[in-house]
Amino acid sequence: MDGREGPLASSLRFRLSAWISATILLGAFAAGAYSYVAATADAHRLQDVQLRQIGYIIGKLDAVPASPQARARAGDIDFDARIVLRFIAGEGGRPILCHGPPPCFSDDLADGLQTVDSGGEQWRVYVRTNAKGIRAAVAQQTAMRDAIARADAGRTVLPLLVLAPLLALLVTILVRLMFRPLRTLTAQLGARQEHETGALDRSALPSEVWPFVAEINRLLARTARTMARQRRFIADAAHELRSPMTAMSLQAERLAASEMSPEARTRLDALSAGIGRTRILLDQLLTLARTQEAAAGESGDGGAVPLKRAILECLEDLVPLAEAKGIDLGVVGDADPLVAGPLVDLKTLVKNLIDNAIRYTPPGGRVDIRVDVDNGPDGAWADLHVEDSGPGIPAAERARVFDAFYRVLGNGQIGSGLGLAITGTIAARLGARIALGDAPQGGLDVHVRFPLQDAD
Repeated sequence: MDGREGPLASSLRFRLSAWISATILLGAFAAGAYSYVAATADAHRLQDVQLRQIGYIIGKLDAVPASPQARARAGDIDFDARIVLRFIAGEGGRPILCHGPPPCFSDDLADGLQTVDSGGEQWRVYVRTNAKGIRAAVAQQTAMRDAIARADAGRTVLPLLVLAPLLALLVTILVRLMFRPLRTLTAQLGARQEHETGALDRSALPSEVWPFVAEINRLLARTARTMARQRRFIADAAHELRSPMTAMSLQAERLAASEMSPEARTRLDALSAGIGRTRILLDQLLTLARTQEAAAGESGDGGAVPLKRAILECLEDLVPLAEAKGIDLGVVGDADPLVAGPLVDLKTLVKNLIDNAIRYTPPGGRVDIRVDVDNGPDGAWADLHVEDSGPGIPAAERARVFDAFYRVLGNGQIGSGLGLAITGTIAARLGARIALGDAPQGGLDVHVRFPLQDAD
């Protein structure tokens, strides 16, 4: 019912429109055929009545024109309709020879309506004999009769021929309008974020699809419960693992203070680095679980926060990491728009983006943080760009990097695969749009568009 519909043959709307339109067209064809035949027969009957009426009027004559020229002038009653009058017997029934243009009829014709041939043409003839024996034949050419009948029948059928396609078009439009609520529902479902599991509103939908919507709502409720259990499990597991990991970290620190061989020291350093990465992973798991829980619960927006404030507070923690790698880290632009949302969420989003850029940028590289304001036709937006000179992400893999635990292979870095997943969840919660592109310095450009919050 939108751009994502399947083939027309499997479309209920198309089949319904096609069947109703075909029924209308077939019905109109049948009605038109019947009307055409009936109108043609009626036209022929009216023409016969006309011949009788003319014959009745002529039968009132007491005599026939004396000369052949006078009879010829009286005979051409209606040239356009091909109606002619021929006297075939005078007073007392004496035959009259035909002296004039065809047709000529024999005096042997019986009284009444009949079809005869004369001069290579067919004529419909009405013969009447009056009380004095005068016989008059009123005739009309059959070809003309048929042409007149077809023209009358065509005018009768014409409204059906015009109305049937219009009705079929009207049915197609009405069926499309009737299916509009379903298309609207489809668009609403397509626009939902993965954490939006609220029930669908069925009030604007036809009652025939209410059971279908009810089953979708039950499925969404089951999905929400499953996701909630998953988030609780991740949070609980990460929380429970923090204590033994803290103990292991303390033991590693104590062990590092003791005397040991260079080989043992190397292995201890590797162990300490692994413990550090695991602790970071547990912290990110907790952050992801809390962020997803907050997004599912639709907690308050936390008011308006200056975007520059969140960036500067994050830089306080990340500048040492950039300096250690010799990376040129800076903020470009003077804009400082207000963004709606909790400060902690905004800082988590910004910190993850900058931290990723620093980690994946080689030593001596560059990371730029740019803030702009865009007052476009689709509204006012605050644009955040985090651009680096690292290896970037292939275009084919950019849609997957927001999945939890997904890591791009071949970049020489080892991460948890949770940073961008957390960022995507927070962006969805804040109503922001996030996209990946190519940075001017050759690396990755992470572009986040926040709805601009007006200052009170």
